[in-house]
Amino acid sequence: MTEERHNSQAPEALMLIGTHCTHCPAVLNSLAELVKQGVLSKLEVINLEQRPEVVQQLGVRSVPWMRIGPFELTGQRSLAELRQWAQTSASADGIRDYIEAMLAEGEMERVLAMIAKDAGVMARVIELLDDADARINVRLGIGVIMEEYQGQPLLQEYIPQIGELTRHADPRVRGDACHYLALSHSRDARIFIAPLLNDENADVREVAGESLLALDD
Repeated sequence: MTEERHNSQAPEALMLIGTHCTHCPAVLNSLAELVKQGVLSKLEVINLEQRPEVVQQLGVRSVPWMRIGPFELTGQRSLAELRQWAQTSASADGIRDYIEAMLAEGEMERVLAMIAKDAGVMARVIELLDDADARINVRLGIGVIMEEYQGQPLLQEYIPQIGELTRHADPRVRGDACHYLALSHSRDARIFIAPLLNDENADVREVAGESLLALDD
């Protein structure tokens, strides 16, 4: 997506604050500055002490809380970080970066909520598997998401994309892809798993064997 399109379709932002929140003023000032710069098209601010029902409606656990386009963020965030999320809120790369950041922070539920609203987000999750050196929290988070959707049509839909990763140069990625293919519970995954029985890496061969047995069961 081009920068021009971002400028013409600047996202809206919602911020939730608390009267005694120490970080809220700085974040609010940063968001207001982005509105002035045209990076955000609109900013709505809600004081939770005046509107406590919003806490339950949005599942908010702490403030400052903000939503920029589809991205939900909490805590103290710099002007540069907020600008980045606003500018990439409508791009595939931005969504992938957001998912990675949330998984690294242990915010699995935010990613699951995004997938529930837009099934296409799963493709961005799978793209993260390509990075063999991703932080452990990210890889663990991907595993939780895959298990959440095991045996479901959504995961089965992405068998070809996961299958491509069985040819990855790194054995860790090949092994993970093999395991997630087995979670699809679809025999369509066998075509990608079977070649790994002859993989050069012993661990991958073991995962492939276990995955095929799981699919047969």
